[in-house]
Amino acid sequence: MKKIKLLTIVLMACFYMNVGVKHFIEPQWFVQIMPPNFPFHLASVYISGFFEVLFGFLLLIPKTRYYAAWGLIFLLIAVFPANIYLALTNGEAMDITPAFAWGRLPFQLLFIGLAYWHSKDV
Repeated sequence: MKKIKLLTIVLMACFYMNVGVKHFIEPQWFVQIMPPNFPFHLASVYISGFFEVLFGFLLLIPKTRYYAAWGLIFLLIAVFPANIYLALTNGEAMDITPAFAWGRLPFQLLFIGLAYWHSKDV
């Protein structure tokens, strides 16, 4: 089980760092799913991208893994309204299918669960 956990830590760290970098390369891709009434769209995209890269990197370090995992949990909760907004637009906010837009929502819970698991000792 330790090998599986370590593998998921590495995979998720790479995932978060990759997505975080994309926040800086293609910020408009993320801005489009921000709820219209939410202020500071572009700044929020950059801030969340920074924390995705930071927490993804810190997830790889055993001494900082606990804090990184909890940071990711809070970050995933913070960005959840954007995923809800995407689902409520039936994917139109990103030009994706309604099934894909709604299907993304449960993955947030999976990612939160993984982050919580990663906060425990390996």
